[in-house]
Amino acid sequence: MLTADPRSLPIECPPRPPVPRPSPPPAELPLVRAGTPAVPVVEVDHPRIRPLGAYVRAGWSSTTPACLLRAPVAELLCAAASSLPADFGLAVFDGYRSRRLQAELHDHYYADGTLPPGYISPPSADPERPAPHQTGGAVDVTLMWRLQPLALGTDFDDMTDAAHPCAFEGGPGLVRDLRRLLHHTMVDHDFEPHHLEWWHFEHGTRSWAHARGVAPLFGAIGDAEAPDVTERGRPPA
Repeated sequence: MLTADPRSLPIECPPRPPVPRPSPPPAELPLVRAGTPAVPVVEVDHPRIRPLGAYVRAGWSSTTPACLLRAPVAELLCAAASSLPADFGLAVFDGYRSRRLQAELHDHYYADGTLPPGYISPPSADPERPAPHQTGGAVDVTLMWRLQPLALGTDFDDMTDAAHPCAFEGGPGLVRDLRRLLHHTMVDHDFEPHHLEWWHFEHGTRSWAHARGVAPLFGAIGDAEAPDVTERGRPPA
């Protein structure tokens, strides 16, 4: 197990406002414009962030145990971790994905045709329409308490209604409070939440751009670009 049930731990979570119900994205999102500037890909490195390498541990190919993100996204994630109360941090399930891994995941989860659309984006070779994780602008993350990653009501990649960000808003409880803390920490650092997955947040992607009425910041990362990591995403000074 990558994560622990927080209800088994003596956690005290500070209060935060309710999680608003996210809206599903429209059928057509802003396109990545030709000539969008290239942005470095970095490995996230912060004392309050723990990469979990979820897909490496699960045996998937074409992935890495490191958390690779675009440099501005890594900086925002580091700032989010630094802003959390004492004893808390962030644990990252996944960041950048190659198109090959995106295809493997999509084919696996949609193999029997019963999963509704919206959970795993189809892989894209269209430079104007990259899948979020292909851009290095999407990150799958949970809270960490005293270095222990937490399961906030479900495991990672739980494709059920319980994974919806507002699923625990119907009554009080530690899971509800922890989801609120994660949501507001990420949103306060300019991340866009996902309407079906409590762990998924984006910055600079097409969904992020739609919510802000601007152009996307990032296109897809080339397969040869991501492994060549020469910088680390440090916390802002």
